[in-house]
Amino acid sequence: MKFKSVAKTLGVAAAAVGMVAVSYGTALAKYPERPIQIIIPWGAGGGTDATGRMIGTILKKYVGVPVNVVNRTGGQGVVGHSAIANAKADGYTLGVATVEIAMMHWVGLTKLTSDAYTPIGLYNVDPAGVQVNADSPWNSAQDMIDAMKANPGKYKGSGTSQGGIWHLALAGMLQAAGVDSAAAPWVPSKGAAPGLKELVADGVAVVTCSPTEAGPLANAGKVKILAAMSDERMGAFPDVPTLKEQGIDWALGAWRSFVGPKGMPQEAIDVLVPAFAKVVKDPDFVKFMNKRGFQIVYRDPAGLKKWYKQADKDMGGVLKAVGLVK
Repeated sequence: MKFKSVAKTLGVAAAAVGMVAVSYGTALAKYPERPIQIIIPWGAGGGTDATGRMIGTILKKYVGVPVNVVNRTGGQGVVGHSAIANAKADGYTLGVATVEIAMMHWVGLTKLTSDAYTPIGLYNVDPAGVQVNADSPWNSAQDMIDAMKANPGKYKGSGTSQGGIWHLALAGMLQAAGVDSAAAPWVPSKGAAPGLKELVADGVAVVTCSPTEAGPLANAGKVKILAAMSDERMGAFPDVPTLKEQGIDWALGAWRSFVGPKGMPQEAIDVLVPAFAKVVKDPDFVKFMNKRGFQIVYRDPAGLKKWYKQADKDMGGVLKAVGLVK
């Protein structure tokens, strides 16, 4: 009986040690151990899809596991952004959060905000530009603003849907210049391309899409780029002055950031943050972004948190000004 008792006791103790070892091993498991998925909230072929897939290709080199990219579209960005936020916060589902995350909740599309994510890094900002017909008498953004102020309702803008990022770019610029944002009525379009087509045909007076989108028409001598809504001149358009250089304190652009769901484990964050910083500086990534005309702007997690808060404030203010807040 004594022998059986001792054996039983030793067996229980061994099992306990084994359980501790398994638990300890799990706690110290190296991240990542399996493939990572990146969710893109927008359709295949667009800028977010292209940059997100390039990130996936290069990130694989720095984390040592396959990185798969999937598109989750719909709801004007709500479906994909929700999928990222609601994913299991284990570091194996990440995503690209775009400027719309600072806009959607203001217009009643969702309750999601940037607080639903673990920030990893900002990687791209495409500033809005001020594009007019090549035959326009305006040679500066201030010329255009003065004309709109003197003739409210006469000059129309286009380049995206009502309340889209390029609409807010125009409204915010006017507001920053002390002009009612309604002075330049907005003509909704299904993107920059049809808006620019209207501009060339004199159907609208200004399109406030990114200079990158307007670049081919500018090179062809069909449009003029009067200003960039950025803090500094764009590398691809060094001759285009910023609005701030023209005395108008306003900057806005479409941006893209790399995130995970809120509450990710620290061991995953400790791997992903430095790996992503390497991706942004990787020669292949830089070459890809420059070739496509995407401006690289990097912010680490702390900087991205500040970026989110400022973007939310700016978007809310402009959306209120154009009467779209719900």
